[in-house]
Amino acid sequence: MAYVFPPAPQATVAVDGTDDRLPVRRIFCVGRNYAAHAREMGKDPDRDPPFFFTKPADAVVETGETVAYPPQTENFHYEAELVAVIGKAGKNIAEEDSLSHVWGYAVGNDLTRRDLQLVAREQGRPWDWGKAFDRSAVIGPVFPVEKVGHPDKGSIKLTVNGEVKQDADLAELIWSVPEVISILSHSIALEPGDLIMTGTPAGVGAMVPGDVCVVSIEGLGSIETPIGPREA
Repeated sequence: MAYVFPPAPQATVAVDGTDDRLPVRRIFCVGRNYAAHAREMGKDPDRDPPFFFTKPADAVVETGETVAYPPQTENFHYEAELVAVIGKAGKNIAEEDSLSHVWGYAVGNDLTRRDLQLVAREQGRPWDWGKAFDRSAVIGPVFPVEKVGHPDKGSIKLTVNGEVKQDADLAELIWSVPEVISILSHSIALEPGDLIMTGTPAGVGAMVPGDVCVVSIEGLGSIETPIGPREA
């Protein structure tokens, strides 16, 4: 057998403290998983069950890499997120067993073309154009569970040009990491290399070319994303 054209390179992310790379299979994202952000987006967090959207694996961007201001948007947003990385396959996972499937955790930034997302939401259409575009998932080095345990509290903060825009605590997640993994696994079988971006706090907002966005999570360090000129 021969490929009719070369297959795409395997998308990977860094592993903290080593030269190893972690292969990325899929990226799942949890929508509106902090109460204040749900209200910020005009929804009631006490009524909405968790829901998911996805990004392609090759949307990953490493810390320090410049991201060009993307096309077809005038409202390009940051979203600070805790990322859980699956290391053991499973489906229909019980909540009490969920954490045994996690290999590690990372800091993430769910870049969003907010204007396109909101138009899609109002029209009842998928969010792909607003969420799943090129270079839309900034993912920091993955910290193995053996090093950091399972973060369920601690600061999550985002700054733009040194000014704090998002400032919350992981304990404010509406749906915890074990709950998210269990719920997701009852719809889709999880596999090693699946990344789960667990939601963003209130304070989302726009960036412009020249901005530098920094996301930090207590115990997991920080990631930096300079925003470059508008993409042609």
